[in-house]
Amino acid sequence: MGFEQLMPAVAGMTWQDLVMITIGLILIYLAIAKNYEPTLLLPMGFGAILVNIPLSSAITQIDPATGEAVEGVLNIFFQAGIATEIFPLLIFIAIGAMIDFSPLFRSPSLLLFGAAAQFGIFMTMVLASFLGYDLREAASIGIIGAADGPTSIVVASRFAPNLLGPISVAAYSYMALVPIIQPPVIRLLTSKKERLIRMSGTGHANKRISKKALIAFPIVVTIVAGIIAPSSLALIGFLMFGNLIRECGVLNKLSLSAQNELASLVTILLGITIASTMTSDRFVRVDTLLIIALGLFAFVFDTFGGVIFAKFLNLFRKEGNKINPMIGACGISAFPMSARVIHQMGQKEDPYNYLLMPAISANVGGQIGSVVAGGIILTLVPLFA
Repeated sequence: MGFEQLMPAVAGMTWQDLVMITIGLILIYLAIAKNYEPTLLLPMGFGAILVNIPLSSAITQIDPATGEAVEGVLNIFFQAGIATEIFPLLIFIAIGAMIDFSPLFRSPSLLLFGAAAQFGIFMTMVLASFLGYDLREAASIGIIGAADGPTSIVVASRFAPNLLGPISVAAYSYMALVPIIQPPVIRLLTSKKERLIRMSGTGHANKRISKKALIAFPIVVTIVAGIIAPSSLALIGFLMFGNLIRECGVLNKLSLSAQNELASLVTILLGITIASTMTSDRFVRVDTLLIIALGLFAFVFDTFGGVIFAKFLNLFRKEGNKINPMIGACGISAFPMSARVIHQMGQKEDPYNYLLMPAISANVGGQIGSVVAGGIILTLVPLFA
């Protein structure tokens, strides 16, 4: 019996497989040692190892004896949960159940940052188109900048399933790296004086929000979004449905289940299923590195758009009522990590400057903004592609 028959996985191993297994180990290290989005990076890293060992039964293989395909469990999960968009949409229910929109009611003007901070998405779409990607692929790459993993997965699975692996890894990796990516961009765009601005006059921290308003909000948003962009209804509707479960007051058990059991279970399945697309033949290519670089470009320019928009608004605000431009960076959808990062940056500049509430308001607006941006892309791109 030859070595190939005795150890077929070792005999069939290529350097590309080893690269992907190493990437899997790095993702696991970042999840455990650095605590970067462990609920996603750990399953993705472990899944990358599973699918890059030659002849792995975790993914579909051709039976040499019969020539028939033997489906792997991760491919089955992919077809059932990601190709159908079920997993990311279930995640939206969980996210909606976690979000408290009351800070946004107290400072509704901060919702604008949820729109301004989507600037990088459309900049990246243009750049990716110039680099030779078709409009559907460019839109799928640009949405990485939303820092919203489920939205990125929905758009990519519909427009560019061949790019789903690198897009998903980039989206979730950059979400995890918010504390590393955003601060230097913000410091580059703001002065010391701007970072010291206090926002006591821009919000109403003690303003009581009625229960009726909190219940009506997800219903109204869903109806308005559905009328304007019906293609966005699956995204915005599931997010708002989760929030309605939270706010209605009669489904507390379901709300807690959505925030905990549902979120945990679907996140595990989502992370390890995405790994089925992270095979070496798809991933170890120059094209993949370009997609990851474009994703970083989108993320940086989303931060840029939010900060510059805050500085623009300050041109029209009186002294004592100005917005700390760092708040603009919270318009991305990395909730609540971006808000915590901005609050911590403010505390380093001035220990008595409490930016958490306005930061959370802008960050919640960013969650809505990213989903709406995804819905707009799903609606408009097919008209021009």
